[in-house]
Amino acid sequence: MQAVIDDIRLRPILAKVLGGERLSYEDGVTLYRSPDLLAVGYMANLVRERLHGNTTYFNVNRHINPTDVCVASCRLCAFGKKAKDPNAYTMSLEEVWHRAGLGWSETITEFHIVGGLHPTLTLEWYCQMIAGLKQRFPQVHIKAFTMVEISYFAQREKLSYRQVLERLIAAGTDSMPGGGAEIFSERVRRIICDHKIDGNEWLEVARVAHQLGLKSNCTMLYGHLETEEDRVDHLVKLRALQDETGGFVTYIPLAFHPENTALHHIPVTTGFQDLKNVAVARLMLDNIPHIKAYWVMMTPRVAQVAQRFGANDIDGTVVEERIYHDAGATTSQSLRRQDLLRLIQQAGREPFERDTLYRRVERNEGDPASKGTETSLTVLT
Repeated sequence: MQAVIDDIRLRPILAKVLGGERLSYEDGVTLYRSPDLLAVGYMANLVRERLHGNTTYFNVNRHINPTDVCVASCRLCAFGKKAKDPNAYTMSLEEVWHRAGLGWSETITEFHIVGGLHPTLTLEWYCQMIAGLKQRFPQVHIKAFTMVEISYFAQREKLSYRQVLERLIAAGTDSMPGGGAEIFSERVRRIICDHKIDGNEWLEVARVAHQLGLKSNCTMLYGHLETEEDRVDHLVKLRALQDETGGFVTYIPLAFHPENTALHHIPVTTGFQDLKNVAVARLMLDNIPHIKAYWVMMTPRVAQVAQRFGANDIDGTVVEERIYHDAGATTSQSLRRQDLLRLIQQAGREPFERDTLYRRVERNEGDPASKGTETSLTVLT
């Protein structure tokens, strides 16, 4: 069915989409500035269904945030605390290992590990943490440490990015999340996260990781002080690195949550903004396979709608997410596998349980996942 394109500026872009042509920077700015959300979403859905048909992916994962102690003082962050803060926490290795397997009855396929930039924890401590998780949960994929954390480890240990990543890989790290990219605009970074590495350094860590064979995700934080041009510049830079390395698996647009941050005066994003960012990403990032609607940040209901606006993934069970809830997220800290199946089916899509690298996970119906046994699932390569 042909969409009605009310904004005539979108018609040349539709022609490119139908022809499978790459969109330009100028096209991206036009998409962001257009009020015709339904037309933008229609085009994004065309690309989404061309790539993935009616499938929506999800996984059974658990987030682990080993510490919220952080030497940085980013204005966008409600999670990080100083070491002397009475509310700060740092888990012991034994606590990380214990919590990884605690309080969840489903067989998990992924640990997602990020935390603060701790002033005294060493790279060896983190390698021991990863090795201990691998020893205790050998079937679980470990997706650990943002590009910001890798750069910090390198700075503290006086090592190169490559040396840090090689040690973490040897310990058992399987892939990397995509957080910490925020927005690559230096003008904006100086205001919202001047304590972090710059955009070029983030891209360089990702480049080295991909060269070593690690796959990663990538992100963009929107809804704060950035312009449409800043967003498109960010997407184009991610696309250029993907042309070079092919290492990005999934892109996740992250809505800024201002509560409990120094930028608390900024209004929260609307559903319109959330859907627009999903759709534009799908149209611009023609070489990144998957676009995720992260239900923790945009609510399960908007994440459902996003499955018709370019997204083909709704994330996972998550379990005990802290970073965005500290910033005022009002969603649950976890969803059960059956909840995700229901959300996807209600959105008119077909659920596909995946592992981190998007291989199908088959569960033995005679041995329910709720028993939490290691033999209740098979990853099909």
